[in-house]
Parts: sequence; structure tokens; C-alpha cells
Amino acid sequence: METTSGTVAQAPATEGGQQAPAAWRTVDGYLPATFPWYGLDEAFTGPRWLMQVGAAADGTVEHGSIGHGEEPSVRHESTEDRERFAVVVTVAANPVRHSPDGTGVLEATSVSSAAWLAGVGLLSFTWPGQMDHSLRDSWLDQQTETAWVLADDLSGPDWSTLSLPVDGVPTPFHYRESEFGWVLAGSTETGVHVGAYGRGMSAYGLGFAMIKDITTYA
Repeated sequence: METTSGTVAQAPATEGGQQAPAAWRTVDGYLPATFPWYGLDEAFTGPRWLMQVGAAADGTVEHGSIGHGEEPSVRHESTEDRERFAVVVTVAANPVRHSPDGTGVLEATSVSSAAWLAGVGLLSFTWPGQMDHSLRDSWLDQQTETAWVLADDLSGPDWSTLSLPVDGVPTPFHYRESEFGWVLAGSTETGVHVGAYGRGMSAYGLGFAMIKDITTYA
């Protein structure tokens, strides 16, 4: 699969899987990006919050995430029915290129890149009930590999097609649901790939729009 670096599209995690305080996430990491950031459009009136960016070895920003709704904790029985959130992942559309240190070649990014980052992002907030802490790393490794395989086969039976507005233009997305939530991915007319994942909020009513000024999230 064509993909970006393996940085997970999630907020920084502290020991035990809990998410880091919002103060740890600043707009500074988003500002150097040479591509536009996307979030939910103005029809969404709830809270919006910064998460994390992924960058290459030379500091070039390659992707990042914006959260909407209630900031999720790792899922467990007491919270899974109450959390309502959607996270939008923006991925730069990069061609095949040399690595920053000149020692190798980086693969191109694609819709599959956005689908994989969104799938892994959803897993970062998932912890099946009755699972021992010592088993979660193995479970995450297994599920991450599954997310990779699914993202590499967007035409497969696990995905359906969903049309959603992007900057007001109906746009096709690849969409799938699981017991943990939903994941979708597509491309925009501005040359970036957009992925999203969430729980408790229906994906069918969402719309996406370019963020005009990311500093308003600071």
C-alpha cells in the first residue's frame, strides 16, 4: 500500500493509554504544513480540538488530525455508549520521492494512506471489554495489521461507497463500519487525501471543509 510514515493519527498518549492534556497539543505543529487542513464543515457546531501531526525526518509535515465533539478516552464499558466524536485526518498528496537523508525512497501517498491512518486512529481509542492490560499491545498489533490490509483493498467487500460534501462538492468516500466505530477515506479537489473516524456520530450526515485559519484552534 502507498502510505506515509507510520505515525499514528492520534493525540499523545500517557502511560496506561489515557490521552494527554489538551495543553500538550498546540497549533505550532500544524503551521509549517504546505497543504490545507480539513475538518467538519460549519454544519457541525460542537467543540473542535487539535490532536497531532505526523512529520518526516526532515520535519516536513505529512499528515495531521482535528477532533470534533467529545474528546474520547480509551473505550470501555462505562463510556462506549456515551462518547460522540469524529476525527478528520488530512494527508498530503505526495508522489514517490527520496527520503530526507537520501538513503531510500518514500512511497507515494494515496486514499489508502488516509484510510489506514483513520483505521489506526480509531483503534487508539479502543479497548475491548474484559481485556487484560498486558494483552492490549498484542491486540493492537494484530488490529493494526488488519487495518493495513483493509486499507490496501478499498474495492473489497469490507468497504462501501458514501457520497459526502467536501467544500460543498459531493465527493465519493470509501466507508466501513466495525464494532469499534466507523472509518472513511477519500480525496479532495485541493489535492489532499481526507480520512475520518468516529463513534456515536453518524458518518452519513457529515460534511468536510477546508480550515481557513488553523490558528483559530490555538
